[in-house]
Amino acid sequence: MHIPLLQEEMTVGKRVVDTGRGLRITKNVIETTHVVEQPLQQDYLTVTHVPQDVFVEPDAMPQTRYEGTTMIVPIMEEVLVVQTRLRLKEEIHITRESRTVTTTETVRLKSDRIEVKRFDESSDEQDRRHVSTDASVESGV
Repeated sequence: MHIPLLQEEMTVGKRVVDTGRGLRITKNVIETTHVVEQPLQQDYLTVTHVPQDVFVEPDAMPQTRYEGTTMIVPIMEEVLVVQTRLRLKEEIHITRESRTVTTTETVRLKSDRIEVKRFDESSDEQDRRHVSTDASVESGV
C-alpha cells in the first residue's frame, strides 16, 4: 500500500523598493560668545641711578648682583691719576615689581548642530504598502 504525503516548501527573498523617501541632513555652525576673565601677571621695572664715586682695585671689581628683587649693575670708569685706577662711579638699581591684573576677553566658540529632515514622507499605511518581501509557497508530493 502506498500513501501519498504532501510537503510544503517555502522560499523567502527580499528586494530593494524605492519608496521615494529620504533624509536631508543639514549641518549648521553656531557661534557663541563667552566672556573670559583671566588674571595676568605684569612686571614693571624701576631704574634708579645711585652715585658711588668710590675707587676700587682691578682685582676687586664689583660684579652684577641681586639684593632681593633688585638687580645692581656696577658702572665702571677709568680715571687718569698718576696711575690708572678704577673708581666705582655709580650703580644702577633695577627693582622688579609684580602686579596681578584681571583682564576680560570676549571669546567666540563654535559648535556644530545637525538637523535631519525627512522628505517625501508618507503615512504608515503607505509605508507598509511600499515594503514587500517575496514569499512563495510550493506544494509538492
